Amino acid sequence: MAQAAKSSLKFTILAECNTSLARTGVMNLPHHAVETPVFMPVGTQGTLKGILPDQLEELGYQIILGNTYHLGMRPGPDLLKKAGGLHKFMGWDRALLTDSGGFQMVSLLKLAEITEDGVKFKSPYGADDCMLTPEESIRIQNAIGADIIMQLDDVVESTLSGPRVEESTYRTSRWLDRCLSAHERPDDQTIFPIVQGASDPDLRLISTRMHMEKDVKGFALGGLSGGEAKSVFWKMVLVSTKILPKDKPRYIMGVGFATDIVICCALGADMFDCVFPTRTARFGCALTASGQMNLRQKKYKFDFQPIDSECECLTCKRHTRAYLNSIVTVQPTACHLLTIHNLYFQMSLMRSIRQSIKDQRFPEFVRSYMNKAYPSGKFPHWILKSLRTVNIDLSSDSKS
Repeated sequence: MAQAAKSSLKFTILAECNTSLARTGVMNLPHHAVETPVFMPVGTQGTLKGILPDQLEELGYQIILGNTYHLGMRPGPDLLKKAGGLHKFMGWDRALLTDSGGFQMVSLLKLAEITEDGVKFKSPYGADDCMLTPEESIRIQNAIGADIIMQLDDVVESTLSGPRVEESTYRTSRWLDRCLSAHERPDDQTIFPIVQGASDPDLRLISTRMHMEKDVKGFALGGLSGGEAKSVFWKMVLVSTKILPKDKPRYIMGVGFATDIVICCALGADMFDCVFPTRTARFGCALTASGQMNLRQKKYKFDFQPIDSECECLTCKRHTRAYLNSIVTVQPTACHLLTIHNLYFQMSLMRSIRQSIKDQRFPEFVRSYMNKAYPSGKFPHWILKSLRTVNIDLSSDSKS
């Protein structure tokens, strides 16, 4: 896709599904135009493990992620600023999104102390304590120079309930105001507020409405995919997507399983990210339409088929399951080859979703996808219910 004109963010919807809430569009960002729905690979410290920036471009990726907390620790904002931002530092010319560091409140909870001022971390790198305030998070992200940046949010576990969830919901809104005030590059970096509320639909609704009052160009939904039941997960997504403005992108943070992405697209989401495709590659697992293929298993020792005979990725064109079985988790080459395949799989999924929406056949795509993912026809109840909510019925296609 051609380079986008310089602007903070302009979102154009190209087509909408006549049945569900799915839509496809283009986000014009300062460094690149990004087609949505989009999956964004995670390069925590300015690098994706097992793959190079040039290879990401060859696969068709238009935007990737960086982590503010880790980049702020190492190499640090001063170096990144002198380098001209993360784009130049890592050799990536396309779009970047950075999260705020808020997720580390959960993932590094034992190292964190949370107050109204911000989050005090004990560094996992052995350095002095770090105080991450909303203002400091934005300062680091301004130095990183990502096209889309996240507010610092007060993240709690998705399975948590009680007063702490309410506290985090309202604190996130207060911190949003501080982030917006501290932002020094609004002309070329866009802040997304992050909806919180854990698994409480009322708090999710309150958080969404508070954020909608702000002058922002997109929205993120945080605090999900953290262990809550799928029957809860999809409802929390829909609470927000059904009332968020249609002309602004919606980003569901931390979602990377293919089935979850398909469901969330049907519910009106536009952006996704997760370490899953690259991380599972390092454990010897390949992604396929019918689920994960664990290439460490002995049954693949004499299997001379590609991972997927219909896949056009470099790995599937040149290598067999037997070869991969002999090197997974032992040779770095295996991580590289499986990472290429898994990211190709994710990209192919997103392209298929986008094209099906343009062609007004998204419901048919969903049925075809689910039949491959669940060949027995015994679809999980949460999938049936979530899709029926947006007028897609799988029951007629069930084999059970």
